[in-house]
Amino acid sequence: MFHKEGHKIILITFIIVIGLFMVVDRFVSINWLQYLLFATLAVFLYLILQFFRNPKRNTNADDKTVVSPVDGKVVVIEEVFEPEFFKEKRLQVSVFMSPLNVHVTRYPIAGKVEYSKYHPGKYLVAWHPKASEENERTTVVVENKSYGKVLYRQIAGALAKRIVNYAKAGQDVTQGSDSGFIKFGSRVDLFLPLDTNIKVELNQKVRGGESIIAEM
Repeated sequence: MFHKEGHKIILITFIIVIGLFMVVDRFVSINWLQYLLFATLAVFLYLILQFFRNPKRNTNADDKTVVSPVDGKVVVIEEVFEPEFFKEKRLQVSVFMSPLNVHVTRYPIAGKVEYSKYHPGKYLVAWHPKASEENERTTVVVENKSYGKVLYRQIAGALAKRIVNYAKAGQDVTQGSDSGFIKFGSRVDLFLPLDTNIKVELNQKVRGGESIIAEM
């Protein structure tokens, strides 16, 4: 199953690859070179398909837990000042995605979207300390009665040139459901209440919609 954000790119890539297969078959007569080019094209198509895959995830819905919004590796767990929405200290948990990870963004909690804003910006590498404030990004806040307000921020990286965000203020959302997509690698920051119980460790690999990041 592939994400809808990749349908057009997959179709274009498939047409180009088929065309190049035909060109190689017609004009390249050296067997080893022909096989090498065929293999290269096949690998390229496979990587595009892998990038836009959208596997089904089984979210155990629980208003007292926060699930990971994306697949990747936990790279930050620290207390910080969140200046955009809360304007106070929060616990930040950041998940870094490589180009090989699933890039679907999912809602970390169920509830109502209170805030959703897009910020144009730079394309610093996603692990850069200022990426959260200077890169292209979107900020979304979801609130429910059990957990309160949780902010997550999609952040573009050096390769990510488009962030897709479906969240709209006032919208009721389901934990683990599709909230957007980041094309070609990046990271997502979560900002949680200070009294939350963090359930992950640095460098731990997590799965979007399934891995529990924190609980009350």
